[in-house]
Amino acid sequence: MFSNLRSLIFKFDPETAHNLAIKSLKFNFVPNILDGDKNNPLFKNKLFNRNLENPIGMAAGFDKNAEVYNPLFKLGFGFVEVGTITPLKQYGNPKPRVFRLVEDKALINRLGFNNLGAKNVVDRIKSNSQIGLLGINVGPNKDTKNRLNDYVECLKTFHQVADYITINISSPNTEDLRSFHEQTKLNELLESIDKQKKILSSKIPIAVKVSPDINDQQINKISEVLLDNNIEVIIVGNTSDSTRENLSNIQRHQKGGLSGKPIEEKSTKLINKFYKNLNGRIKIIGVGGVDSGESAYEKFLAGADYVQLYTGMVFRGPNIVNMIKKELKELLLKDGVKNYTEIIGKKG
Repeated sequence: MFSNLRSLIFKFDPETAHNLAIKSLKFNFVPNILDGDKNNPLFKNKLFNRNLENPIGMAAGFDKNAEVYNPLFKLGFGFVEVGTITPLKQYGNPKPRVFRLVEDKALINRLGFNNLGAKNVVDRIKSNSQIGLLGINVGPNKDTKNRLNDYVECLKTFHQVADYITINISSPNTEDLRSFHEQTKLNELLESIDKQKKILSSKIPIAVKVSPDINDQQINKISEVLLDNNIEVIIVGNTSDSTRENLSNIQRHQKGGLSGKPIEEKSTKLINKFYKNLNGRIKIIGVGGVDSGESAYEKFLAGADYVQLYTGMVFRGPNIVNMIKKELKELLLKDGVKNYTEIIGKKG
């Protein structure tokens, strides 16, 4: 059904099409998905000590204002991450700011953390309890005087409604945000988060989302800081502000973060490097180019414990989780495993 609709949807500019998708989910215009593999033991796992039906999550960026997390669970996602949310409402960058590169199965966005602000989002979640594992991705306002304090404020706002909070230090669309990858700055940020957790008497798990554009030296230093601060999960990675050399679409040089198929290999290699560094002490959520059973399989082999997607759904439609599970099942049965976790990190 989606393949028939896709050409019509793609006539709209990407941001309009996205808003239509959110409205469709909000008002249940998306048909019920028939899932032949629901509760298949092949896919079961735990995240933050909570049972997951499958390890395929919706990445932050799709449901920026936490409007459709429950409909996303109904589409089959094992967990959902909303945001990025900032303390105060902000418009983001001027439009146009999202570009669809159809030949490349990719998007470029320079949205700039457009969202309705923490107060609006926390009220919505309180009035609409989540039916699955819900992560809240947070970041600083563009014009803030104190970025570190913005992360702390978001923690204070969301620690009672989220199942985990992701510290986003990796968007290329907020100027100088990636400076938090620097060892001292990252350590200071995570120590502040931990201090606030103690003040709140909160056990909320923390994930850190890193850029796909980091080098080996940064990987080593980031790994050290995350281990020193007892971080439970790393999300590898975000959109890329490079990786344009092999793109076909005329819009390939638009400023912003590239997501989708062209960053798949880059992300998978980075996952493998973190996997070797962390040696199972921190769980890895792999993001970047996941749109099929094979692409998820490669992420698991590289060392990801779970995967997330967003751009893949733009190109394959709302049934993507079930398509991935069906394709992944064939690969796993060929391997003769009882659960997908048996292949994690087997790439070496």
